[in-house]
Amino acid sequence: MQKNLKKQLVAMVSAACMFGIAGTALPVWSADSAAPARVAADDPVAGEKAVFAKLKEEFPKDHIISVEQFKKVWEDVLAGKMPNTYLLDLRTHPEFNTFHIEGADHIHAGHVYTIPGKIKDTNATIYLLCRTGHRAYYVGHFLRQYGYKNLWVVDGGMVAWMKAGYPLVNQFMGHFTAQYADFQKDYAPDFREDGKYRVREFHPY
Repeated sequence: MQKNLKKQLVAMVSAACMFGIAGTALPVWSADSAAPARVAADDPVAGEKAVFAKLKEEFPKDHIISVEQFKKVWEDVLAGKMPNTYLLDLRTHPEFNTFHIEGADHIHAGHVYTIPGKIKDTNATIYLLCRTGHRAYYVGHFLRQYGYKNLWVVDGGMVAWMKAGYPLVNQFMGHFTAQYADFQKDYAPDFREDGKYRVREFHPY
């Protein structure tokens, strides 16, 4: 019985190492390959940059498209010319609800592990779109590991889409076009909260 318990504990630790606390698979490098994650021990920012550079380098170059190319894809999808095609917005729910591209699908990057349950055909055409393209490469890495064969990354993401003046939608304004600006300058520079916080994502102050 003790031997079986030991085997179970080993299996649990192995699973934790592979899938992480949140249940998302982590990139795995062989012992004799360059392992960017090792950099994170001393400098996690440099470690993340090294990991991202590796993921971007590994993604097929001919499957990285501009927003101009993506706009034509989007028009064809809306016109029903590209069945079994997903325009997958990977941003968070608040980002997506603020504005998105009409007809876009949505599963935020942190829930990448749910995609196989939603898109069961590994031959489906999936265009990956986030704010700038950063998250798209991470998700693209995992989807390739899951067995998806026809993945595309939209270079520049929603920022590039807005800068190009392409249309957006949300439930409050309907269809509209955003005037892109430096959003970091759109907040009162002297405003500060009394409450202390440790970490906030995409927060201006």
